[in-house]
Amino acid sequence: MAKRTILLVDGSSLAFRSFYSILDLERFKNANGLHTNALFSFNRMLDNVLAQFEPTHVLVAFDKGSKTFRTDKYADYKGGRDKAPGEFKEQMPYFPILLDAYGIRQYSLENYEADDIIGTLAHQAETEDEVIVLSGDKDLTQLADEHVTVYITRKGVSELEAYTPASIQETMGIQPRQIIEMKGLMGDSSDNYPGVTRIGEKTALKLIRSYDSVAELYERIDELKPSKMKENLVNEKDIALMSRDLAEIRQDAPVEISLEETKREEKDVEALVDFYREMNFNSFLENLTQEPGLSLPAVEESADLPEYTLQSVDIIETEMLPEKSSLLIEHLLENYHEGTPIGLAWTDPQAHVVYVADFEGALQQDDFRAWLADETKAKVTKDSKAAEVLVHRFGGELNGVSFDVDIASYLLDTHNSDQLADMLKDASLPAFVQYDDIVYGKGAKQAVPETEVLHEHLKTKAMALDLLEAPQIERLKAVEMEDLYRSIELPLSDVLAQMEMIGIKVDGAILQERNELLLERLAEMEEEIYELAGERFNINSPKQLGVILFEKLDLPVIKKTKTGYSTAAGVLEKLVNAHPIIAKIMDYRQVAKLQSTYLSSLPEYIQADGRIHTRFDQTLTQTGRLSSSDPNLQNIPTRLEEGRKIRQAFIPTEPDWQFFGADYSQIELRVLAHISQDEHMLQAFRDGEDIHETTARRVFNLPEAEVVTKDMRRQAKAVNFGIVYGISDYGLSQNLNIPRKDAKEFIETYFAKFPGVAKYMEEIVALAKEQGYVSTLFQRRRYLPDIKASNFNVRSFAERTAMNSPIQGTAADIIKLAMIRLQEALDEQDLRSRILLQVHDELILEGPAEEMEILSELVPKVMESAADLDVPLLVEYDQGNTWYDI
Repeated sequence: MAKRTILLVDGSSLAFRSFYSILDLERFKNANGLHTNALFSFNRMLDNVLAQFEPTHVLVAFDKGSKTFRTDKYADYKGGRDKAPGEFKEQMPYFPILLDAYGIRQYSLENYEADDIIGTLAHQAETEDEVIVLSGDKDLTQLADEHVTVYITRKGVSELEAYTPASIQETMGIQPRQIIEMKGLMGDSSDNYPGVTRIGEKTALKLIRSYDSVAELYERIDELKPSKMKENLVNEKDIALMSRDLAEIRQDAPVEISLEETKREEKDVEALVDFYREMNFNSFLENLTQEPGLSLPAVEESADLPEYTLQSVDIIETEMLPEKSSLLIEHLLENYHEGTPIGLAWTDPQAHVVYVADFEGALQQDDFRAWLADETKAKVTKDSKAAEVLVHRFGGELNGVSFDVDIASYLLDTHNSDQLADMLKDASLPAFVQYDDIVYGKGAKQAVPETEVLHEHLKTKAMALDLLEAPQIERLKAVEMEDLYRSIELPLSDVLAQMEMIGIKVDGAILQERNELLLERLAEMEEEIYELAGERFNINSPKQLGVILFEKLDLPVIKKTKTGYSTAAGVLEKLVNAHPIIAKIMDYRQVAKLQSTYLSSLPEYIQADGRIHTRFDQTLTQTGRLSSSDPNLQNIPTRLEEGRKIRQAFIPTEPDWQFFGADYSQIELRVLAHISQDEHMLQAFRDGEDIHETTARRVFNLPEAEVVTKDMRRQAKAVNFGIVYGISDYGLSQNLNIPRKDAKEFIETYFAKFPGVAKYMEEIVALAKEQGYVSTLFQRRRYLPDIKASNFNVRSFAERTAMNSPIQGTAADIIKLAMIRLQEALDEQDLRSRILLQVHDELILEGPAEEMEILSELVPKVMESAADLDVPLLVEYDQGNTWYDI
């Protein structure tokens, strides 16, 4: 038999470690709101180990359940562990999908753990095989032998440490199988079996080095001198033997899969592409398309498609410009505020002709420019906002957009891809358009192909726009979203285009000044920290910081890692009252992030006109919210004064102009009150009460005379908004730094005190299960295919999504309507003021100082009348000379 390299992976252990290796839960979510941090980290680790070891055979073993033969022997085995966070459990069903796409077998076995599957298969390997065991659990090091190397992850899952018989002998002075004996004496706190009282690792190792095994130790127990240790050994022999049995990984489990069946198969590229797109793993998708020998699925052909002829033109004649057309402007830089489009195509649907031309050349021709600007000439587009901005950048004007297939596809299902091939499939049409990744490549390898290939690609994309309009309109009508499309999303695209084209002026000198001040502040903070520490050290080094905090200053150790002490944010928060240095370090980290993330990067986005032109994406989020990128101006931090002062650099475009800001007050909670019809919440808003104080008073059972403390209000606020965003007890416990048990009780008490909210949550989940989706007040749908899933974690995530999507989505719809109506009002009154930014529930305008009084009446009136709810919408507003001032 040829030599096999067999990789046996402890999937349960590594999936869990992957979750905790990336704890940025807000950043790692897909477009559907599914947390993806564990999947991302696991995928990255999988790529690394496959490249490092190049295995011929791979198996990933998972635990079947919490009940095994070990719990039969000892009921408290692995007892006392916190339940896995919901944010982790919701990801577990997707690991098999990922592994299947990789061509990797998975296996679990009733009544046994993943360790036992790995131990049994490792034992079955031939002597000429090379076996590699990969886990995050050191228990598996007992499997190491001449042909088996055990690798244990370090630093999350990014580094591996090899364990062989030689290395174990060198570091511990015992052989791998004697680890079982050591565990019998000392027990294992993580697996919750006891061992012998007062015998730790050091003593256990000493005894095993002398007596080889637990059995031999007890055979020769009389050799030990009388002592408390000997007394404990004698009295707890049964415990030692039981613990040893629990520690031993079985090598004879009734595994029904052979090693040969674990032979590594080819990747299923189409499945991986679908998975990466669903999870928003763009970096993995890019790497996949660049792997040698791999390509995305080929295009489909069909005799049923109309025949279009391709005409490449330099001079555009009037007869080439029809009354109705599909218009395609092709650009490769993701940010359409930069770079030049690589091509232009438009159709004559009646003649079945696609015209292809050079974009810049076409924009210089009067007839074509007039056709683009003509509102009576209907144009079907893909991403009308980008097209409008691109035409504007090169001196033209785009009017008459009658349909946008990107927006329609997004409304029909927010999970939908923005690739035309996928839209055609959704419309039950042949996917005759090639994926852009194949034609242009990705990342550093992205390039414009030869002219013939480019023009053919533009032709098929323009054809697709022609063919998609009718079926998408019919589908929008069928799901009652044509009005949402016509009255909100399509007109909003034009409003956003205007905002993006205007941009927001930024004073680079102020940014530079703030940067220098912040660098000085950081230097001062460093000196303050050094003084408290009694020495200089690298504050940004977790290892050096850990030594200072937990050895020199002798602060209580909260958590240890493989490389030393944890100094993560959660650890520091628990120590904030233990020493003044902790608060200083936390402040230092926040200021350092401000400096590196914002002040050093924002100047790169200032264009030649002195403005930043961010992009607003209206087809990204699952709730309908807008997002901002290049740069993200919705996310400039405001909790620290240093963060707020970044906004001092954002100034009006014209002299004697000012900013005007208007912000919806607690719009999502007002929407919740309207939708749930909870009498207590409705009354609080009608009476103009502080909803967080009201919540705190009810949850904490405070009499009217008793004052609500700041901490009570803070906790109530976290729960209020947590309910809106479908927070779990784990998420709330992290936000409030309280035990999960307390967080769970807090949520339960909230629902008891606001029964209307509890009833709404129950009824919306039932409705979602009945119809497969939930809707906003404006009929925006969010489909929930997992709402009836048999897997509890997947179903629970879908249920939480059902609860919060109508609230968040309705709030998003309201502010979009407000933007459209406000733009109409500004135009009707012929005001020079204009909308610059949308930041969550806030609109930022600029205008002449003499128009500020008009805005103070007009803007709140428009925004507060955007929707008719059973509670008043309230808008707070202000004006000032900089964004900071408002």
